[in-house]
Amino acid sequence: MPRIRPELHLALRLPDTDAPIRHRIAESIVDEIRVGRLRPGDPLPSTRALAENLMVARASVVDAYDELCSSGYAHARAGSGTRIAPDADTAARAHVASHAITPASQRPSPTTLENSKTVWDLTPGHPDPSLISTTDWRRAWRLAATAGVTSDFDGPDAHPELRRSLAEHLRRTRGIAAHADELVIVPGVGSALRMLSAAAGFGNREVAFEEPGYSRARRVLESSGVRARSVPVDSDGLDPELLRATDVAAYCTPAHQYPMGARMPVSRRAQLVAHATASNTLLIEDDYDGEFRYDVSALPALRSIDRGSECVAYVGTASKILTPAIRVAWVIAPSALRPAIARALDTSGEACCSITALALSHFIDSGALTRHLARASRTYSARRTALVTAMERQLSAFDTDGVGLAGIEAGLHVVLTLPDSVDDTAFSAELRAHGVAVPSLANYRTTPNGPRGLVCGYARLPESRARGAAEVIGKVAQRHLG
Repeated sequence: MPRIRPELHLALRLPDTDAPIRHRIAESIVDEIRVGRLRPGDPLPSTRALAENLMVARASVVDAYDELCSSGYAHARAGSGTRIAPDADTAARAHVASHAITPASQRPSPTTLENSKTVWDLTPGHPDPSLISTTDWRRAWRLAATAGVTSDFDGPDAHPELRRSLAEHLRRTRGIAAHADELVIVPGVGSALRMLSAAAGFGNREVAFEEPGYSRARRVLESSGVRARSVPVDSDGLDPELLRATDVAAYCTPAHQYPMGARMPVSRRAQLVAHATASNTLLIEDDYDGEFRYDVSALPALRSIDRGSECVAYVGTASKILTPAIRVAWVIAPSALRPAIARALDTSGEACCSITALALSHFIDSGALTRHLARASRTYSARRTALVTAMERQLSAFDTDGVGLAGIEAGLHVVLTLPDSVDDTAFSAELRAHGVAVPSLANYRTTPNGPRGLVCGYARLPESRARGAAEVIGKVAQRHLG
């Protein structure tokens, strides 16, 4: 039995680079293998012990170990921990990296990024696709390719494999008991909203819409002839008391209100479903990032509460859990709408690529999506903690009402709330001039009297860079908050 080497976590030193912490930890361990301080068969320290010694989040160490295992430098077995893999020393001496490395000459510099000045990108709504296991991703696409060329038909009955995979995934992760035949696969949330609008006959009728809210969804509905009626949200999200009898539908994001970040409590969810049932209003539940929550328990989706009355159209997407590049979303609509949905899809011609759908199905069925969500949640939690901690340190200098952080319990962004007297558009513009790309709430408001603030996405912000972004925000805040 190889002996444990407690000196590893004492000697380990992280390189001083802008690379994510998980990469730096993995690189340091590979260096230990290269110089012979770690040998094949040696056990690595527990993730907790190494995290405490390095003073980093345990999630970063877990992700580093995952990276080492997926690259072949280590292997993990239940009950025996993580050990250095056979021939790992040969790969280390050959300078084989544990992850893809962009050559320095190809790395975007601050002058080649957006607007030629962006150094810290806090644009919300974007996950980090680098967290996807390359091994799992390639395997899923290889399996999809071996299925051969198909002549798949469009419409609600298309992509049966993906519908079966998603039905099981939603049952396990979101508590939604839906048969595969109830799911419809479409190319994105915009397509889902266009389809629902056409099928339910929303044209020239009022749809209650969160204010502030997801501006892209609003534009899609309005381009379909819908009259979006702004309904102010509060700290619990959309208030059913503010809905009207003339609202044919209501669009909401109960898991993590976009952009303010409220998690709708179960009492209000039940009230909202009850109101919709009584008034024959269709609830469009956009569950855009419901898989990501931190230090809080999962809350039931509106669709899981709606048992029988069928007043909820549930919309989910791969855009936030994986990448928007694959253009896949899914809808579970009331059964009464199914014939109209078939006609709407036939008219629009919108459909997903069958190979993409099959690859995503393999990715789910293999357990890769479950592993990815666990890995991504740990990483996003660590990045959220780093940004929130750094921001709170900066905000402590301001004794001003209305300044704070909201929506930190879930999702992929937090909101820096600002007093009503602050011009958040000017604040955002000045930050961009100083290298921080972060939109203001003005991008999501339709009225001049809405809340002020900045919507700070952290999914692609490494923990090592959070402090720098927060310091710039703090310096600019001094001029706007006085």
